[in-house]
Amino acid sequence: MAELDQEALEMLGPEPTRETAFVGGAFDAATRNDRTLASWQPALQSADMDLIPEKATMDARTRDALRNDAYVRGGATIHQDNIVGALYALSAKPKERLLGAGFDEIWVEEFQEEAEDRFTLWAESPDNWVDASRHNTLTELVRLAVGVHTAGGEVLASAEWLRGAGRPYNTAVQMIDTDRLSTPPSKYNDPRLVAGVESDKYGAAVAHHIRVAHPADWRVAGDNYRWKRVPVRKPWGRVQMLHIYEQQRPEQSRGVAEMVAALKEIKITKQFRDVVLQNAVVNATYAAAIESDLPPVDAFATLGGTDNVAGAMGQYIEQYLGQVAEYSGGAKNLQLDGVKIPHLFPGTKLHMMPAGQGGPLGQEFEQSLLRYIAAALGVSYEQLSRDYTNTNYSSARAAMAETWKHMGTLKARVADRFATTVYRLWLEEAINKRRIASMPSVARRDGWLYEDQHLDMLSNCTWIGASRGQIDELKETQAAVLRLKYNLSTHEDEAARLGKDYRELFRQRGREMRMQEDEGIAVTPDTNMMNAASGDTREAPETKDE
Repeated sequence: MAELDQEALEMLGPEPTRETAFVGGAFDAATRNDRTLASWQPALQSADMDLIPEKATMDARTRDALRNDAYVRGGATIHQDNIVGALYALSAKPKERLLGAGFDEIWVEEFQEEAEDRFTLWAESPDNWVDASRHNTLTELVRLAVGVHTAGGEVLASAEWLRGAGRPYNTAVQMIDTDRLSTPPSKYNDPRLVAGVESDKYGAAVAHHIRVAHPADWRVAGDNYRWKRVPVRKPWGRVQMLHIYEQQRPEQSRGVAEMVAALKEIKITKQFRDVVLQNAVVNATYAAAIESDLPPVDAFATLGGTDNVAGAMGQYIEQYLGQVAEYSGGAKNLQLDGVKIPHLFPGTKLHMMPAGQGGPLGQEFEQSLLRYIAAALGVSYEQLSRDYTNTNYSSARAAMAETWKHMGTLKARVADRFATTVYRLWLEEAINKRRIASMPSVARRDGWLYEDQHLDMLSNCTWIGASRGQIDELKETQAAVLRLKYNLSTHEDEAARLGKDYRELFRQRGREMRMQEDEGIAVTPDTNMMNAASGDTREAPETKDE
């Protein structure tokens, strides 16, 4: 304050006094004397201090919800189905203009076909070469990565170099449980090591500390108390550890699942469904009461009028039921469709009393809770609940569009990044081993691949995952035709919407058209349909047979 000139001090105005500070500032959100906000005093901490102490509990509760709540499990499956689908296909897009001489459009086409075919043959092989544990293909690994990210907000994997007879490539990927990423006890005081992530002074991860076994795995005694330090990259830059998560704040070292914001509502919703089910079971049971015309005193006298109430009751009921049986047992017409109708003793009535109904909460309350959960999972209520009874075409389209935007973001942030890293590792090995025949001679020079981001230029790609889906195929096909007609889209984009590779689509259509010509099959196009699809509403003139 002393360094400021007098004019600046006058602009700042008088210093706040104790009285003005007690009254509050300009924002109602910061007031401390309002009954609504007085008890709301969250701690002001760093991103890691907010997350790390609570992460184990949140992850355990999230996984429990995924195991035992059908709606949550369905929401996670929606993520996998809408992002990855049945096949996660590579579409190579090298930057030929940046690669320089020897790389042109003809080379691009040759490289695309060769790289895609060789990579897919290796990545989707039934021998599961891409997975170090030999359990999954690339598509299954990407689905696993998306599912793990949904549950814990992060994905952890390591790049392995495996040797063995019959392996076409040494590259493999090992998925790692994020619970194993932790700080060894001897490193607790290291300020650069947080929750197993070792960083430099700028916050970039340089190594990960991985437990040899899961901390709760008693089958491998001793290993769960040993750690291994794994550098993020090799000295020449090859990726060795892959840790995918989204930072919500700067200096955040670990990830957190989006659905943790709705864990309380998820638990309440499940309890609500359990209570409703129990109430339905109780409502299916009935209690019976016998009403007699006799006054209480005479009824008690009828029961025996003695201190031995239990004995008198037993004797009375036995005689009473005997009389009822004698009265109605011989009648054969006291039945309805084979079910016997009881005929009570004269002066006696049988009342069936159902259990009380539940409270005022009903289906609308459960729907509101499901909408809350759907928002946390990034899907629409209709998709989560599978309830489309109150949804029209426009609403369904709007909900699908919002879900698709969220899925597209997750696809680029998790699935594409994971798959691109695997492709980059494979391509590096394939080029160094001279497996890519289309590579020009300039790329065969030692060290060329690691100069001037050449590996980045060569490994540039996109991924074709799940189809976007169509509600009205005719309308959406017409829209696609119009986008192509007016150059607002490409065949590659439109085929990708259907989960297909346009090059494979064109090659297959060419084979089918040649086969039709060979077999003499003529397909007459529907002119009216073609005109409608292209925006021409005029009907085609009728043709008459000569």
